[in-house]
Amino acid sequence: MRIFYLLCLFLSATLMTGCIPIVTTAAGVGGSAAMTHTMNGTACRTFTAPATKVRAAIIHALSRMKIQVVSEDMQDKSSIRLFTAKTSDRDIEIQIEPVSSNTTRMSVSAKSSIFHYDSATAEEIIQQTKKILG
Repeated sequence: MRIFYLLCLFLSATLMTGCIPIVTTAAGVGGSAAMTHTMNGTACRTFTAPATKVRAAIIHALSRMKIQVVSEDMQDKSSIRLFTAKTSDRDIEIQIEPVSSNTTRMSVSAKSSIFHYDSATAEEIIQQTKKILG
């Protein structure tokens, strides 16, 4: 009987050693994802559409969402267009960057305070833009 208990203990110890790396990895991945989400709440998407069409879709999406565009500028020495928009409690920045003549990268950042980014609003702006582009 003693050999049976020792065998069970040995098998348990051998089988359980695989769980610790899995738990540690899961905690690390979740922690880093949460940190990225909190520190950098920017949502990005690349569209197969020219920058002019993406620009028009962004303006339409923001209008549909009742978000006021405050400014629209081209960044110096680049083809990146930067929108600044505002709601009563969010500051929103949208960048569109032509990757090619028919591919455009869009990134959205929505801040509600110095330390809090609202990725849900940023993602919704991208989803509404996607819906308008078809």
